[in-house]
Amino acid sequence: MSKKKKIDKNKDKYIRSVNNNVRSSIRKLNPILRNIVGKKVELAIRDLQFSEKRITKDIRKTISSAVANAENNFQYDIDKLIIKEAYCGKKITMKRFRPRAKGRAAPILKPYSSVTIILSEVKKMESHGTKS
Repeated sequence: MSKKKKIDKNKDKYIRSVNNNVRSSIRKLNPILRNIVGKKVELAIRDLQFSEKRITKDIRKTISSAVANAENNFQYDIDKLIIKEAYCGKKITMKRFRPRAKGRAAPILKPYSSVTIILSEVKKMESHGTKS
């Protein structure tokens, strides 16, 4: 008595790449990821290359992995790929302690995150008329 799900053959295929255990907090990753969403892959990699943030190297590696997945697994054209989504999530937090005055200890939290990049291929827009 189960209903069969209809499979849409025209549904876009999304290419996903996940980088687990990135040594940075999501608070530092979110502004960088928000900056690259919606851009072409080539432009996003170039923007990350000239960023002064340390963590952009790991994000660049994740994007490059997603591009390699798109090229090898789905035979997509690299020039037409855009970053559809980019988000991060919390992972473990290493807890360390620093000695302080009078025999006390202060905690140091070292957070880890996971970065997910989703790419899609740009469809050619149909024009219905021209402006004069």
